[in-house]
Amino acid sequence: MTEKFVITIARQYGSGGLTIAKKLAQRFGINFYDKELIAIAAKKSGLGQKFLEEADERASFGIFGSITGWFSSFINAPENVSIDNELFKIQSDIIKQLARKESCIFVGRCADYVLRENPRCVSVFISANIEDRIKTVLQRNNTAPEKIAEEIERIDKQRAKYYNFYSGRAWGAAQTYQLCINSSVLGIDETAEYIAEFAKRQLTAVNS
Repeated sequence: MTEKFVITIARQYGSGGLTIAKKLAQRFGINFYDKELIAIAAKKSGLGQKFLEEADERASFGIFGSITGWFSSFINAPENVSIDNELFKIQSDIIKQLARKESCIFVGRCADYVLRENPRCVSVFISANIEDRIKTVLQRNNTAPEKIAEEIERIDKQRAKYYNFYSGRAWGAAQTYQLCINSSVLGIDETAEYIAEFAKRQLTAVNS
């Protein structure tokens, strides 16, 4: 595909979404952005990367509770400013700039909503069976097995709150995305290939 395009990946925790995004990036020979957006945001905003990383980890906190004192103590911000709102705006601007500049893949960050007016944006939501999600999380975390299901539920709720708040849409709902797929059905590699083929067909249809 010669014209620029974007694939956005939203995913359940433990569904393999990040791995699939990396495979898609390799498949198309393009960049993918997840935590990399924090480094870019830090450079563009002048705020410390560690500070923004902490804000990113606490995404749901600023939305549903006041952190004005914590924020203003770092950057002398007005008392009614939320770091989450500022970080969302900075990241949204970066996502739009990158989408104009290059073909790429974005993981999370409400990227599908941010790029909702981009006709060459393919939005995907990845889910997986809970048994597979537990296995995936166990492989990379030191969390006690009996706590994994609780952790999965907690993180999914955080992601849903963040997405629903900023987009006004329903995180994980079929009508929100162009493609919803369960990675447990085909496995990680085949899911990545399926998404790649879907994206090519979707983008071809846009061009016709």
